[in-house]
Amino acid sequence: MTTDQALLFSLLFLVFVFLIWGRWRYDLVAFVALIAALLMGLVPKEEAFSGFGHPATVIIALVLILSKGLSNSGAIELLAKQISRFAVSLRTHIAAMAAISALLSAVMNNVAALAMLMPVDIQAAAKAKRNPALTLMPLSFASILGGLITLIGTPPNIIIAEFRQTALGESFGMFDFTPVGLACAVVGVLFVSTVGWRLLPASRINHNSTQELLDISGYIAELHVLEKSPAVGKRIRDLDSIAEENDVAIVGLVRRGKRLPGQARMAEIRKGDILVVDAAPEAMDKFVGELKLDYSTKGKDSSPLSSEDMALWEVVVPEGARIEGRSAQSLQLQYRHGVTMLGISRQGKQFRERVRHLTIKEGDVLLLFGSSDSLPVISNWLGTLPLAGRSLDLIKRHKAWLAVGLFATAILAASLGLVYLPVALAAVVIGYIVLNIVQARHVYNSIEWPVIVLLGSMIPIGSALESSGGTALIADAITSLSAGYSPVVVLVLLMVVTMTLSDVMNNTATAVIAAPIAVDIANRLSVNPDPFLMVVAVAASCAFLTPIGHKNNTLIMGPGGYRFGDYWRMGLPLEILIITVSIPMIMWVWPL
Repeated sequence: MTTDQALLFSLLFLVFVFLIWGRWRYDLVAFVALIAALLMGLVPKEEAFSGFGHPATVIIALVLILSKGLSNSGAIELLAKQISRFAVSLRTHIAAMAAISALLSAVMNNVAALAMLMPVDIQAAAKAKRNPALTLMPLSFASILGGLITLIGTPPNIIIAEFRQTALGESFGMFDFTPVGLACAVVGVLFVSTVGWRLLPASRINHNSTQELLDISGYIAELHVLEKSPAVGKRIRDLDSIAEENDVAIVGLVRRGKRLPGQARMAEIRKGDILVVDAAPEAMDKFVGELKLDYSTKGKDSSPLSSEDMALWEVVVPEGARIEGRSAQSLQLQYRHGVTMLGISRQGKQFRERVRHLTIKEGDVLLLFGSSDSLPVISNWLGTLPLAGRSLDLIKRHKAWLAVGLFATAILAASLGLVYLPVALAAVVIGYIVLNIVQARHVYNSIEWPVIVLLGSMIPIGSALESSGGTALIADAITSLSAGYSPVVVLVLLMVVTMTLSDVMNNTATAVIAAPIAVDIANRLSVNPDPFLMVVAVAASCAFLTPIGHKNNTLIMGPGGYRFGDYWRMGLPLEILIITVSIPMIMWVWPL
């Protein structure tokens, strides 16, 4: 092993450790690794940022924008709602939603597909009075499987196709992934809709995390302002420091039996007013004592939160959201935006105390309280995804067929070789902007920049590993381990290793590292490299054992109230099933 190889392996080992640890964002880890490789001379300075202009990076960015356009057109949401009406039983509901999720993920970003279908699924669960934990994991797994069907369905497919262009002189086509991917998706959807959901632990099925978060009775109280109260003459916002100190949220003001609009932040408090607060009993008692307030009794049917212009919103925190890693207090949600965070659900555990000081993590479900007009704006600013269905009045339904038509035309032109795929996708993006399907100011917001930075950073490192002979060493180790066995055994071994890596680290990084290893193994065995590349494409995307292997798994963790150990119950048999189905299909479609 040369010095360069040893340094690259050490650097990649550290990348794996930090990605698994999860304390630092994966894009930051990858970018630091790239800079370290440049400083050590492992990556030539001429190729320092070549990954950011790589076709795979550009295609992924364009697909993310197109996903936003398809979402804005309303075609997907309307389709999901229409089909979900026919799902009369739990099994048919899971099958219908999983099938829709898989089909949508074949032509758009699977995270975007899940984000649009999740509110529909949760609303259906609430209507049927069942726990969404029964249906969210099958929905997530189906969205991941659907990405296997086409080139643009998932980033690993794009990476594998572009690597084949570099290594063999020709890229995979749009539908070259379809035979194997479709077989995996069909079998996977059948599994999650018939057997998979039954494997979830009973404790999770009987524990409705989102419903408990919305059950705010016992935490909301009306407090009378007495004549000698220090609060008299002050504005609501002037009490923020006292409220924060006692972990109390003031969510409204009632005067003469009528609630003032919004949270009445600028209203001056008078004798006889009623403060509507959210707090734990102990914190509320301290707040009452400090401001010399008095408890108010309310009728059974009244609600201190009810107001024509006020609303409660449940939102989930995706990876890269503005609020991730910060607290409501640091963002001054209540002071600057008039929105109060009433509760947090994390892996099924509810937090109602000190929530404004709690650091928000990816996958958390937040309960926000504010005016009906401001909540959608603030949710978008925070980067969160609402768990309630969006108003269809905000969606450009009249442009649905136009959006779908432009996208289908681009895919057809690229598939027939008439237009280079990135150019075709870019033309559709321009069309969406001109037609106002995607507003120009939202174009860059549609791109998951952490994914772009990760890919742009890892591609030069992957190239350096290949040029230094590092991938050849790994390929030699795998072929030596399986010496004397059929190449089919090597395929299975490569798939298991790649799946294992993808379960604990980002699938994009997994594909970048595993693709050159696959070609090296094929060259050593003197066989067709295509089946090995296909194995990597399938395995890199099929991360079902943990919530950190794929963004969709993390996204459902809070709304479903899942624990880390819940995923392998459905995920392990699904991964074994994918190996069983995909290897024969790959051997048939892409002979050795």
